[in-house]
Amino acid sequence: MSLHWRPHEGPARLGMAVSRKVDKRAVGRNRIKRVLRETFRHLPPDLAGGDYVVVARSAAARASHPDIRDAFLRVLRRAGALPVPAAGVTMPPRPDAHPPSSPLTEPERRSD
Repeated sequence: MSLHWRPHEGPARLGMAVSRKVDKRAVGRNRIKRVLRETFRHLPPDLAGGDYVVVARSAAARASHPDIRDAFLRVLRRAGALPVPAAGVTMPPRPDAHPPSSPLTEPERRSD
């Protein structure tokens, strides 16, 4: 799978090229496009704006849905359009979150 990206301000738009060389059957080509569209729809809002054109290769015809999704995310990260997730963290911190208080520290006591 390859990615052509033209960055610009504005929303991200997706274009796909899945030729008959990838899969001779329309059902197979449509499955690849469906998985790419669904993955693009669920991308985080911090995806860089621009026009994205994904060119599928023949290996995509034999790939499973998660394999296609992972390959798409990998090319987005390699291009710099999608931030690389932090190691060991499953979700990014919320911008309005406060650091948690440690349960090991006792609250300050006032002596009046």
